Amino acid sequence: MSDQLDTPPATLTARVRAKAERRDALLSSAAQLFASRGFDGVSIEDLGSSVGVSGPAVYRHFPSKQAVLAALLVGVSDGLLAGGRAVVEQADDDADALRALVRFHADFALRDPDVIRVQDRDLAALSPQDRESVRGLQRRYVDLWVDVLAGLSPTTDRAELRLRAQATFGLLNSTPHSARSVSSARTRSLLQEMALAALGSSTTKP
Repeated sequence: MSDQLDTPPATLTARVRAKAERRDALLSSAAQLFASRGFDGVSIEDLGSSVGVSGPAVYRHFPSKQAVLAALLVGVSDGLLAGGRAVVEQADDDADALRALVRFHADFALRDPDVIRVQDRDLAALSPQDRESVRGLQRRYVDLWVDVLAGLSPTTDRAELRLRAQATFGLLNSTPHSARSVSSARTRSLLQEMALAALGSSTTKP
């Protein structure tokens, strides 16, 4: 404790920042490694080596490899929910909100395809508690979309609106894996057009 008290605040801040940056680097590398090899095919030593540290050094940031996976998947689900809420709050109306949600999710799918692969394949490797956290965040994200869709189509059953939203996620999340021969800009444009069409003509009004 005395050593910490004697350390200049600027030094402490630099250490905290460096630790946060190393943690972020580990998560980024974990997404790539888990996506290419699967959770079971990656060791703690692999994770450490990917960011230039020893395997045991990973434990300064995460208590286990499973905790790395949890931080990755819970973190991205939390980020989707927070980001989705933000774009809805900034929208002028429900039609604008839906277009913004589609853009937001298309950007995510194109930016983080590795995370999508890990989610699809390795969700079961999480602890039951972390798995439920991910699913709970995802349910709330779906509900956000359903609320917007309900505003545009108030007479449609919410179960149908939920199906539309989930089918749209499937479209947006799967296409980046097979769109390597199409430019990123064109892929993004096509994804948004197809997603809005899948959500129904009543949602595409200007």
